[in-house]
Amino acid sequence: MKILIENGMIVDGHGGTPFKGDILIENKIIKDIGSFEKESVDKIIDANGKIVCPGFIDTHSHSDLMILVNPYNEIKIRQGITTEVLGQDGISMAPLPKKYISSWRKNIAGLDGESDEIDWEYETTDNYLKMMEKNGVGLNESYLVPHGNIRMEAMGLDGRAATDEEIERMCEITKREMEAGALGLSTGLIYIPCAYSETKEIIEMCKVVAQFDGVFVIHQRSEADTIVNSMREVIEIGKKSGVKIHFSHFKVCGKNNWQYLDEMLNLLEEAKSEGIEVSFDQYPYAAGSTMLGVILPPWAHAGGTDELMKRLANSEDRKKMIFDMENGILGWDNFVEFAGLDQIFVTSVKTSKNSDLIGKNILEIGSIRGKDPYNATFDLLLEEENAVGMVDFYGLEEHVIKILKRPEQNVCTDGLLTGKPHPRAYGSFPRILGRYVRDKKILAIEEAIFKMTKKAALSFGIKNRGVLEKNYFADILVVDMEKVIDKGTYVDPIQYPEGIDYVVINGEIVLENGKYNKILAGQVLRKREGEL
Repeated sequence: MKILIENGMIVDGHGGTPFKGDILIENKIIKDIGSFEKESVDKIIDANGKIVCPGFIDTHSHSDLMILVNPYNEIKIRQGITTEVLGQDGISMAPLPKKYISSWRKNIAGLDGESDEIDWEYETTDNYLKMMEKNGVGLNESYLVPHGNIRMEAMGLDGRAATDEEIERMCEITKREMEAGALGLSTGLIYIPCAYSETKEIIEMCKVVAQFDGVFVIHQRSEADTIVNSMREVIEIGKKSGVKIHFSHFKVCGKNNWQYLDEMLNLLEEAKSEGIEVSFDQYPYAAGSTMLGVILPPWAHAGGTDELMKRLANSEDRKKMIFDMENGILGWDNFVEFAGLDQIFVTSVKTSKNSDLIGKNILEIGSIRGKDPYNATFDLLLEEENAVGMVDFYGLEEHVIKILKRPEQNVCTDGLLTGKPHPRAYGSFPRILGRYVRDKKILAIEEAIFKMTKKAALSFGIKNRGVLEKNYFADILVVDMEKVIDKGTYVDPIQYPEGIDYVVINGEIVLENGKYNKILAGQVLRKREGEL
């Protein structure tokens, strides 16, 4: 099928000046860019008065489970995302040894949700990706192999440092999963079991990733009190392993820590001056979102979620948790300290029993349940088996803008898709265009599109996508810059954005005049010879 997108202002992703022109699509590919006869095409899209740009690349996504249950992923497509990167924060779907399925499902439920609709006995990344390929996908899906899953396969869920033999086993697993087509390795050093690792463990794994020219994507050990030392650890990993470094959702949390932002940016410059390839992604909001269980001290999670449940049921363990949450542990990002009990809100639960707590903060939960806020929260986590999502407010918009303007930056959603989510899940990319390009004029349109397309593709080694160029895959948007904006709020986040008029994925029209066509047009992207 031949499709002609005509009369649009083309913002091609390279970062150069927009220009008027037509784009001819044939099958999955951009056949040419220029001026063409209408008679030779099957479909014409009139983009007069609108911009035409590459589809957006979401470099931090949590659709990992949902994409198997509901492969269409309309939430992402309606904001112009045509490719996303799964496997984030060091804890995701694969690899997953059969003996850990029960505990691991509980561990990731707060991030990725829960489902009995899939067969969990896939074991490896290769088999997980094959499940996606068999089911079909609505947009292009790629995967990072998660550090925590590798660690679990090599040494279980013990809360301790790895032995040399266990690190060697982790490197073998990393090699196997990179050969299956992962783009790189992810870790989340506030999440279990990644939090138990020492730097040397990560360096050795990253040496394997570097052999594949992969990327190391890290939710660093601290985004708060000890963020400067945390960044130095990440830079050390890059220096000693030779891997490309990509910081997840780059930010600094908590009023007491905002003073560190300039030093953080200076460290990025130092790293680049030493030849380390550094990039980061960012969602354009001053609040974060993750699973509620991260407010508990790391020791509470040792051994996995089943062990956590026992500790939450033990009154003495609860007292110790409260002490640590009120007094802190050196090197631990204490959400209660940097956000506050009144700025941590529940966004999702697994059962209807506690659905009345969605949208409530921890202080309100205590009042509703007639208990102190800590024990009310412990009860919630115990009853929901840790499958609780949250939003936390930690920053300032002026910091969002300062980070947004950095050359290392590209855009992401980091969107959890269950319950009452953070509005970034529905609106990150349109928010950049509407708020920060059109309204606040923080970025020029060509700069913003570059950050949402080519910059992301370069950082993650995604080839033949991210720009409008002859012989590239036809992942293309038509956007109305006068209307484009995110609509979701923290109170009412489940709202689709406006102004994304057309979405074309691999040459198929998936969104047409704002109407979603239920088409599985995506591909599973593997970083293997001839496949990416």
